[in-house]
Amino acid sequence: MLDEKENIQFQLTDNLIARVEHLIVNQRDKELQLFLDDYHYADIAEILDELNEYQALYVIKLLDSDTTADVLMELDEDIREKVLENLSAKEIAEEIEELDTDDAADMISELSEERQEEVISKIEDEEHKAEIEELLTYNENTAGGLMAKELVKVYETWTVAGCMRRIRGQAEDVTRVHSIYVVDREEKLIGRLSLKDLIVAKSDTKIAEISNSNVDYVNVQDNTEDVAKVMQKYDLEAIPVVNNQQTLLGRITIDDIVDVIKEEAEKDYQLAAGITQDVEADDSILELTKARLPWLFLGLVGGIGAFIIMDFFEEKLLGEAVILFLFTPLIAAMAGNVGVQSSAIIVQGLANDDVKGSINNRLIKEMLLATLNGVILSIVLFLFVYAWQSDLKLALAISVSLVAVVIIAGLVGTFIPLFLDRRDIDPAIATGPFITTSNDIFGIVIYLIISKFILGV
Repeated sequence: MLDEKENIQFQLTDNLIARVEHLIVNQRDKELQLFLDDYHYADIAEILDELNEYQALYVIKLLDSDTTADVLMELDEDIREKVLENLSAKEIAEEIEELDTDDAADMISELSEERQEEVISKIEDEEHKAEIEELLTYNENTAGGLMAKELVKVYETWTVAGCMRRIRGQAEDVTRVHSIYVVDREEKLIGRLSLKDLIVAKSDTKIAEISNSNVDYVNVQDNTEDVAKVMQKYDLEAIPVVNNQQTLLGRITIDDIVDVIKEEAEKDYQLAAGITQDVEADDSILELTKARLPWLFLGLVGGIGAFIIMDFFEEKLLGEAVILFLFTPLIAAMAGNVGVQSSAIIVQGLANDDVKGSINNRLIKEMLLATLNGVILSIVLFLFVYAWQSDLKLALAISVSLVAVVIIAGLVGTFIPLFLDRRDIDPAIATGPFITTSNDIFGIVIYLIISKFILGV
């Protein structure tokens, strides 16, 4: 049945939702169970996300405990919160016992402290309970908060025959066996074991003789972003987690890392757009306002600053070269665009760990690139202004200003993300409104100074 479920091409349609709602309203439980049995738990979760609270809870209580646990983990966070509120501590504990320790800890962490204690007390499997409690002690942004306790480990002193017997027992509790880890008597990680080497080896061979001591691992306190970079770099499906004493504590699998990468991408996108908090479209107006307002305020301050600068030059320039002020939006826009482009490339490179070398080399490269782009753009602008106004000095002032503005904007857009990264501040915060506003101000200042110098006013 599992293979059939995985091979079904799922499509969420209005007719499908309507049918589920019809079966719920008419309490045709058997028919509903048979209908949902054909779908993967992730598809069922997608269906429940479209139902109201009562309907979602109705289906949850109808499903078998195995499926319910998986469905709950796939639900939208807000829906899951509402469903859990309507389940008893005993019911939640029963679902928790069906989950891997990492998923179980994640679900419990969403509950209030009082509720957490109540649910944990209802878990009958003492070993499972102890492992969950351990995972809850780690910060959610560390490897410890991401790892699962389920893994397959063997001791270096075991023989291949003894190892095979014990692996069968361990593997029952592990959804996917990505690797077999080798430990010493003190539970310290000393290597990994290939399934191929295990199968072809003689039954009396010691594990120490066929294990590979070259094993990648992460510390339990490592940041989740660092874990993602390691797994991405070495193309790993799973990675063991150890403490400072090298004791094997658990493992992190690729599905959890995909979630980390997705969350980080969403956070960086929001920061680049000038949103300072982790928010979603369905959040309240107050929460969305708090997230957006700081950077909008920065833009307002930047705009006021630009006004003050232009007001300072008004008396000297406005009377003789009104045309200069008509090009101010163009200069400001080019500065902002170039800055955002430069910073976006750097931020992306830092996220992928592709940015190497010194800051000076990076700045020199960006200056050369900005100069080339600026010269090409300024030539086009020069020809346009000269053809329009037949004023060589005016065309020269505007085009030279553009070159200077593009170069400065490129340098600022490159330097700020690198500077922030060196100080362990998320460089994504440098893109969007911050770069745009700062380069708008720099651009206007440079533009007006160069124009004043060339025009002699």
